[in-house]
Amino acid sequence: MTAPATLDFGYRSLTFRHFGISVRWPLRSVIVCLILLGATIALAAWTLTLGDYPLTFTEVWAALTNNPDAGFARTVVVEWRLPRVLAAAIFGAALGAAGAMFQSLTRNPLASPDIIGFSTGAYTGALIVIILMGGTYLERAGGALIGGILTAGLVYILAWRHGVQGFRLIIIGIAVSAVLGSFNTWLMQSANLEVALSAAVWGAGSLNGINWEQALWGGLIVILLLAGGGVLGRGLRQLELGDDAARATGARAEPVRLSIMVIGVALTATVTAAAGPIAFVALAAPQIAHRLTRSIGITVAPAACMGALLLVVADLAAQHLLSTMLPVGVVTVVIGGGYLVWLIVQEARRRV
Repeated sequence: MTAPATLDFGYRSLTFRHFGISVRWPLRSVIVCLILLGATIALAAWTLTLGDYPLTFTEVWAALTNNPDAGFARTVVVEWRLPRVLAAAIFGAALGAAGAMFQSLTRNPLASPDIIGFSTGAYTGALIVIILMGGTYLERAGGALIGGILTAGLVYILAWRHGVQGFRLIIIGIAVSAVLGSFNTWLMQSANLEVALSAAVWGAGSLNGINWEQALWGGLIVILLLAGGGVLGRGLRQLELGDDAARATGARAEPVRLSIMVIGVALTATVTAAAGPIAFVALAAPQIAHRLTRSIGITVAPAACMGALLLVVADLAAQHLLSTMLPVGVVTVVIGGGYLVWLIVQEARRRV
């Protein structure tokens, strides 16, 4: 029997062989993912100690391990702070993975759910549910998923011309996003004032109201979707070579592309339903991870780890950087706006 996992130093990779399955991960990518996960856990632990009721790491550990001496610290940590920290990591991973999927499909660093309109479509679906029905988390998730998938389908159809090209998909997506943005504004203006104010705060992208129900349901959905994305990982790698090359290697190009798009939209919708549209994490995480791993293409796992770290950092800044608590979406927009300008300048220089 072969060893379950071996280090292949000739290719600098970690290879898993078991039950007739062979999977190889580049060693640098594995190390980068472990470092990013370690940094995310460390920052999350630090976040649990901060706030109006400051705690030590010892008190946090006592609360997490259900120590009888924890007292009120257990309520602060387990009931109030932990769901938000877990949600930030989980939702950041979901956005990073979704961005990697779309950037890999289009082979364009500007392709992310918030740029090409899928986040706006998910926001529209969730907003309709909130205004018309009030909406629990699962109802908002359903509305966001339907809105995101309908938007993705519209963009896909409009961008189709003997296949879908990345640049055309991005331009069509930006146009559809602008139209949906105007529609969302009209929905907000026509809604009841109290509902509109609540939706406006949520629409800025906020983790302030996250509870255990949203964190657990969101985490379960994200894990299932990432598992589905992992199954389609080989097809995604083949599509990076182009449709003709993918078909020559046995991949069914359009079914794989549509499946990846549905999973990416569902990841985005899951986050949008709980926290509203959080911009730029899906755009920046795959590119930063790509530069750290020095991989040939955009890879999903490092992008997910980077997305988790970025959103935990952004939420930490949103809570404690200023005297007033900000929606995390405000922080990601500020950071992501500067990153987007830099990315566009880099792409322009590359094409000159």
